[in-house]
Amino acid sequence: MFIYLIFQTDVVYGVASEQPFGTEDKGQRSSSGRIIKKNTLLLKPLIFFLYSTWMKDSNKYYTWRGFGPKDWRAQDLWFDMTDVQHGQVRVHNILSNSYQQAVRVALSFDFPFYGDYLRQIVIATGGFIFTGDVTHRMLTITQYIAPLMADFDPSLSKQSTVQYLDNGEVFVVQWEQVRLPGKESKGAFTFQAALHKTGRITFSYQEIPLPLDAIGSAEHPVKVGLSDAFMIASSSPRSPEAAQRTIYEYHRIEVDMKKISSKSAIELTPLPTCLQHDSCELCLSSNLTSGCTWCNVLQRCSDGVDRHRQEWLDYSCSEEVPLTQGRSAHFSVLLREVMICCAVYEQSKDATCEDYYRGDDFTGSSVAPEAEDATSGWEGWERGGEDRGDKCSKGIPIKL
Repeated sequence: MFIYLIFQTDVVYGVASEQPFGTEDKGQRSSSGRIIKKNTLLLKPLIFFLYSTWMKDSNKYYTWRGFGPKDWRAQDLWFDMTDVQHGQVRVHNILSNSYQQAVRVALSFDFPFYGDYLRQIVIATGGFIFTGDVTHRMLTITQYIAPLMADFDPSLSKQSTVQYLDNGEVFVVQWEQVRLPGKESKGAFTFQAALHKTGRITFSYQEIPLPLDAIGSAEHPVKVGLSDAFMIASSSPRSPEAAQRTIYEYHRIEVDMKKISSKSAIELTPLPTCLQHDSCELCLSSNLTSGCTWCNVLQRCSDGVDRHRQEWLDYSCSEEVPLTQGRSAHFSVLLREVMICCAVYEQSKDATCEDYYRGDDFTGSSVAPEAEDATSGWEGWERGGEDRGDKCSKGIPIKL
């Protein structure tokens, strides 16, 4: 077990809401021509708490494949934004002329992400999509879809644009001809992220002018992959009415950036999750998922580790069925007067739906965070990635 306490100074993004075509606010420009960020969340640096246990992973949420420049599949995954058959394209004026700016956009369909359904996302100039329900200063830390998260500044060039389309079947975001501050002469980047109605996610790269490990992450995180987290609210003993929320990252996919080049692509396919089962019988008997339990009060199937973790705890869902302590791990850390208590239990294999109606006196919570690491070559990706990784949980206390 490794516990790290890190002073985290995160990049601050301004976040605005989407406006109808032709009516978006063009923003206030500074003397340099850059649009001034709106609704910027100016919060003080926070302590970042990391709890990590390294364990074997089994591609629980997604499988992925990588395609090199010579693979026809990489070309097939690229969306030509000039092709009207794909749908109407919106070039967002604010994002295309701003630095460290983000805009919340509504989707026309329910997009499944880690088993939960999203109807809104946040597009950032920094080459990623934020997927969290609560907007805060730590957009780059977790809950993201990142084809290429980096310190891009579209305001550096008139040719830079951030554009997207939504045709009801797929939502595509394209960062076109965007450049890095201090590295403008190295060339411009053009890449996409496509969110399909089925939950499939694709990253496509048209122009990558330099190796990604040469970008540098001193001023801004550089990431390629996915991440999700849940949020837990806890009140302070000194001020019970002032709830403090802590974000726990329970899963992350990190793609090896050395494999990304111009004309390459990545395809991530979602796997079945407990949340998709709408009855106790399916929840406990399905061969498509494992580790699922049924909460009779919420009428929800879950393994206890998803975005609805707070409800799972509030309604004592983990207490509805007998659990065994054959494998358990407990830790509690007092961090700035916030007690974080987590436990890992092994569910009884003999539990049935009737057990959920009887109730039980045994209490406990289930936290089994996971992470995936895609570090193999293109050949490994084409097989769906290697079966390895780590399980970790990160608690980030933030006051909203």
